[in-house]
Amino acid sequence: MTNENLHSQDLGTSPDDVQFRFRDDEVADHGTVTVDACCDQTNATAVRIEPGDDARVLLPFLDRLALVEVNFPSFGDGRGYSAARILREAGYEGELRAVGDVLIDQLSHMRRCGFDAFAPDKPLDEDDARRAFEGFGNVYQSAADARESGRRTIAELRHE
Repeated sequence: MTNENLHSQDLGTSPDDVQFRFRDDEVADHGTVTVDACCDQTNATAVRIEPGDDARVLLPFLDRLALVEVNFPSFGDGRGYSAARILREAGYEGELRAVGDVLIDQLSHMRRCGFDAFAPDKPLDEDDARRAFEGFGNVYQSAADARESGRRTIAELRHE
């Protein structure tokens, strides 16, 4: 999604406490299982990563997962950013949902890591969220959001 699209898009709400979602497909509302259970079950389509779980153990199962929730039990725990980046860089295209203690000032960084759905414990103000998602038009590093938005780094823009 480009910044231009975000201006006109209503962030809205979705089922299952998903407050912001940047996908056009149906909301994945499957019951999630733990990472360990996902690896042991052949029919699991949704998993929840907790802090301390290694997202890399999910790599062999990405093709069957429709939803990966990443729990942020406190805003200061950044391990979920790494999990998101690992999954997106490995080619995961399903819904990647940030859940838990998600704050306004984290939204744009979470999007850069590949999150495309957000289910904060406490609802966030939509105007503040819109500004947060739009906040950083120029970036120094390529990230997971570059593929969908066509966002180019400052270095790339300088060398046009």
